[in-house]
Amino acid sequence: MPPEEEHRVQVHLDRLLAERGMTLSELATRVGVTVANLSVLKNDRAKAIRFSTLTAICHELHCQPGDLLSVREA
Repeated sequence: MPPEEEHRVQVHLDRLLAERGMTLSELATRVGVTVANLSVLKNDRAKAIRFSTLTAICHELHCQPGDLLSVREA
C-alpha cells in the first residue's frame, strides 16, 4: 500500500468498552499500555498495532480480533 493511501481499518473499541462497562483507563491499566496509545487506536488514528497489544486487548475484552477491527468498503 502506498504511504499516501489512507487505511480503511475501523476500530470498534468504544462499542466493546461500552458493552462491557469498562473505561479506557481501566483497559489501559489491565493491558499495560498508556491511555494515550489506546486513545490513538480508539480514534482510528493508529497506523499499526503490535500483536501482543492486540492479544492483550482481546483477552481483557473477551473478544476476537474481528470483533475489534473491521475493514470498511472502498
